Amino acid sequence: MPPRSLQTAALGMNTQQTRVDNIANNLANANTTGFKRSRAVFQDLLYQNVQADGAGEETGAEPAELQMGHGSTTVATMRNFSQGGFTETGNSLNMAINGDGFFQVRRPDGSLAYTRDGTFTLSSEGNIVTQTGLQVEPSINVPPDAVEIDVNKQGVVSARLQGESEMIELGQMELARFSNKDGLRAVGGNLYEQTEASGEPFLGAPGRNGMGSVRQGFLEKGNVEVVKEMTSLIQAQRTYELNSKMVKTSDNMMQTANNVKR
Repeated sequence: MPPRSLQTAALGMNTQQTRVDNIANNLANANTTGFKRSRAVFQDLLYQNVQADGAGEETGAEPAELQMGHGSTTVATMRNFSQGGFTETGNSLNMAINGDGFFQVRRPDGSLAYTRDGTFTLSSEGNIVTQTGLQVEPSINVPPDAVEIDVNKQGVVSARLQGESEMIELGQMELARFSNKDGLRAVGGNLYEQTEASGEPFLGAPGRNGMGSVRQGFLEKGNVEVVKEMTSLIQAQRTYELNSKMVKTSDNMMQTANNVKR
């Protein structure tokens, strides 16, 4: 049976590989609109009581237990939903959320998903949709003869039709927020879906009841800090190297033990 140190070091290498994979995903999405960085969460494994409390010599003091750990493992990834910066696009259908909340979109199977990516456009029917064609909820239709679209901070969508001088109101955008947004599950495509951990969404108009406001003509940048990610990458690499040296050390110790037997 291989020594415990060999198995523990191998587990350490595996957890650091997971950490590097997570960092790589963060860096790959540094320029993804509305992306939220994540970090791997580690936990130590089961401990074995080699010597129970009180099993040592009687010296008048209570001896401590002798416990040996079995390494570490990755138990979760925690997403950081801190606000990203804004970039101005000048596109009237680009929107950013300044504060808490998510845009709601309807998926092909009829279920709702949530996103911070406000890169919207119009469908052939004039509905506001995402770049992949998912309809924004609640549905807002823009007439084909609209020459100007305005979205105020409270999410009220208005348009000026051709030949008209005044704006007409088309609808009200609605945001969703969660009591535990860290519990949302990322499903790709800049989308999240609710889980039991996130709880049910609270719906409301932007700028009210804790909801963030809408900024038209802007997009939210990802919140990845490249320098911090590179620092974390170096730390993970060094820890991986130390664990690999521990594997070599354990192997050398086994070879020495085998040579003694000879």
